[in-house]
Amino acid sequence: MKTIKRLFAEHREVVMYLIFGVATTLVNWVVTFLLQKVFGLAAYGWQFVLTNAIAWVAAVLFAFFTNKKYVFESKTTGKTAFFAELVKFVGARLATGAIEITLPTMLVSAGLNQSLFSFKGFWAKAVTSVIVIVLNYVFSKLFVFRKKNLPAAEGGEGLSAEEDSQPSEASEE
Repeated sequence: MKTIKRLFAEHREVVMYLIFGVATTLVNWVVTFLLQKVFGLAAYGWQFVLTNAIAWVAAVLFAFFTNKKYVFESKTTGKTAFFAELVKFVGARLATGAIEITLPTMLVSAGLNQSLFSFKGFWAKAVTSVIVIVLNYVFSKLFVFRKKNLPAAEGGEGLSAEEDSQPSEASEE
């Protein structure tokens, strides 16, 4: 048990991202499934694209709040900082959203059109989900919720020993 706790402590962010990445994927898939079964949007073509687009919006909203609070533990405060993160997050997700919306249809067209449990395009959706999860982590970590500018005491990276030992421009004059 100590080993598990130590590994979790060492890799907390990745573990939490994976947990909420799976939860986000489930939100996406459940919305897709409900739209197919409840609203009958199960045909390939425009219905398949629409279903994926609606599922993507629901998943992005869920992901923003869970990533901000639980994964990257963003310490931003105020409306401006909140909306700056939201805009960056949505921008990054628009890039991966284009993949999320178009790749399943392309994969289905290429022959990856097998269904599972009456879920049309299941394997195309599965392959797309793996690609999107990886890209979303990279974008969130490096672009949206960067902690580089925060002092180490506030959860940021702080200054490296090399940066800390460099004289400032003002002291060189």
